[in-house]
Amino acid sequence: MILKALYDYYHRCGNLASTGYEKKEIPFVIVIDKEGNFVTVEDRRIDSKNSQKFLVIKDSRTSAPKPYLFYDNTEYVLNYTKDSEPLNESDSQDEMKASARKKKIEKSQEKHDLFVHKCQEVSLKYPESEEFKAVTLFYKNQGVEKVKNHPLWSEIIKKDGTNLSFMLKGNLHIVAEDDELLNEIEGEKVDSEASLPYCLITGEKAIPVETTSATMIPGSQAMAKLVAFQVNSGYDSYGKSKGLNAPISKEAEFSYTTALNKLLEKGSRNKFLIGNRTFLFWASSNSDASRQAEESLFNLLGYVDDVKDDPNRRIEQVRKVFNSIYSGSIHTNTDDKFYFLGLAPNAARIAVVYWNESSLKEFAGRILAHFKDMEIVDTRTDKKPYTGLFQIVSSVALRGKQSDIQPNIPEAIVKSIIQDIPYPYSLFSACIERIRAEQEIRITRAAIIKAYLNRINDNNQKIKFMIDKTNTNQGYVCGRLFATLEYLQERSSNGSNASIRSRYMNAASATPAAVFATIINLSIHHEEKLDKGSQIFFEQLKSEILDKISSKGFPSHLSLQDQGRFMVGYYHQRQEFYTKKDKIEVINVEQ
Repeated sequence: MILKALYDYYHRCGNLASTGYEKKEIPFVIVIDKEGNFVTVEDRRIDSKNSQKFLVIKDSRTSAPKPYLFYDNTEYVLNYTKDSEPLNESDSQDEMKASARKKKIEKSQEKHDLFVHKCQEVSLKYPESEEFKAVTLFYKNQGVEKVKNHPLWSEIIKKDGTNLSFMLKGNLHIVAEDDELLNEIEGEKVDSEASLPYCLITGEKAIPVETTSATMIPGSQAMAKLVAFQVNSGYDSYGKSKGLNAPISKEAEFSYTTALNKLLEKGSRNKFLIGNRTFLFWASSNSDASRQAEESLFNLLGYVDDVKDDPNRRIEQVRKVFNSIYSGSIHTNTDDKFYFLGLAPNAARIAVVYWNESSLKEFAGRILAHFKDMEIVDTRTDKKPYTGLFQIVSSVALRGKQSDIQPNIPEAIVKSIIQDIPYPYSLFSACIERIRAEQEIRITRAAIIKAYLNRINDNNQKIKFMIDKTNTNQGYVCGRLFATLEYLQERSSNGSNASIRSRYMNAASATPAAVFATIINLSIHHEEKLDKGSQIFFEQLKSEILDKISSKGFPSHLSLQDQGRFMVGYYHQRQEFYTKKDKIEVINVEQ
């Protein structure tokens, strides 16, 4: 299912590398002349994180040394490893370190010798090629030492695994891009087509790959693979080894690994990271609706630190796009699919930790459900976003830093949004805890509590977008009353005295009976400082709310869920004080 979706994505894109090729970042190019004389080193870095990509022959290797064709890292091309550097005096006297260093130097020499030998071998096969011959002459002309004396040498060795290739002076392409090199990828021969297995992706008979290409994700080993079998470790079925346990044709393997690497590449807007998890998403078709859905989901769940952009505009655009897809304003076909894949590093392999497949319209409905559940009255003039993953996580984290949040919370939030299931209890409890610690109920926190409680399948009354004067839940009513008493105090003192919020909110939200008698008595003294009209207003409001308190009196204890309703009731009532009813802006989501 996953491999077939990736295979289809490769063919959907249309602009990815053709069979047998792949795009590789090569930061430095060694320029030589036809006689193999060193000319210079060209810096092909774009910035500190990205370099120019070249279309080279796709090949794979395991832990055993194996050179690529006319490009590779510093060990293969220049016989350089950081262990080649002289040891300091203390390390040189350490026999274990000296022995380990010696082995790594010998390993580097072996890799370099294999690379040089491969270049010579290919050059002999194609004697008419000036480029191949020039590279072999480069090594005979002591070209390696000349590269090490170049001013860019310190930059070349700054990072491990830096790739290099060669280019003939006057050419625009590197040697590794020569089309004739495609013939050097060894192909297997079969005696009979009847003996071929069926490819599990295409369903057609084909020569299967023995080992699949590496598709490294953040945190994994460089050779990590999505599909791999360990030899002689209990994973061999009916005497079959490696890739024969799950036959994948070379064409299908190339397609799905190329697609996966495309989704994983730096700067991809089809992925986002949460801890050591990598989440990928893509649509099955290349329609306008599919492309807009992909971009919108990145804006909702990804994070771009771009001060020039307006995050609220991005989030509102997400709502509009998925609303248009769901309502049919943006046309979608019934067979248009949307895929969501979660990956995690696992030793030499990549573990699939999450997979979701749904129709594009159904997926749009789930995103809209998230917006509807998180929707709450907003009286702020700037109306900053509060429904994106980054905003949600930051609102419940200490000091607003994502790094301080429990690692399982963001991942659980994503799954709740994608599957339209209840939000995680850990998010709800973290939100209550942060409110108690700061005595501050911001819009995002109120929206989280509302969304969490409304998705729980119980018999409690659903919390509305704005104040609900018919809601008789004792937690919600107590929250409204506390907000009223606090506002009354603020009006009477013009904000000069410490608010009752800092002293009584935590107790009022957990054990109302213990504190409400005290703060109601305080409110009588606060009212005396107001004009007659204001006194009447607050008396009527207090009476309206107190009428909804149980005849048994204030609850002695509120459950954690009702404490959440207290927070939302408080937020709703506070917003009511600052909002003119005829100017409340409600954004309706068509469901």
